[in-house]
Amino acid sequence: MGQNLISLDLNEAELAAIDAALSTLEDQLGGLIDLDAEQRRSLPKMGDKSEAFCRQTLNLLAQNPQLVPPGLGLDEARRDLAHLDVLRSRTNRLRQLVGRAEDSEIALGSDVMRAALEGYALLKLMGKGSGLETLRQDIGARFGRRASRAKSPTDAA
Repeated sequence: MGQNLISLDLNEAELAAIDAALSTLEDQLGGLIDLDAEQRRSLPKMGDKSEAFCRQTLNLLAQNPQLVPPGLGLDEARRDLAHLDVLRSRTNRLRQLVGRAEDSEIALGSDVMRAALEGYALLKLMGKGSGLETLRQDIGARFGRRASRAKSPTDAA
């Protein structure tokens, strides 16, 4: 019984529109940065709990400017927070879309794999004597088993 988790049919016009939309996103989001692994590890993170702390602290500092030294960068931090709010809603939408795209990739690959496995099983059953045995063995190399045997105590000696 064949599996068909997804049927996706994107025509050339749709693909061109998707590519144009992606190019637009890349252009409009050109100010985004790419951190390396060490930067990601070493930077302090603002999680859910610390976000409330950050918001309250910035608000209190803004209400009490006499306490803020000029080098603190309060105005920049407040702009960063505002931009975080603006970017976050878009990032959430992108994550959902990427998640659906990844799930669709998995489903498409699974559909293909299932059909290939079923077809290979048919070749094994029906292909004998039809001149397909060599070809079936070639494609079946993926399933080649490696001979592995447990070492006996006498092998170690």
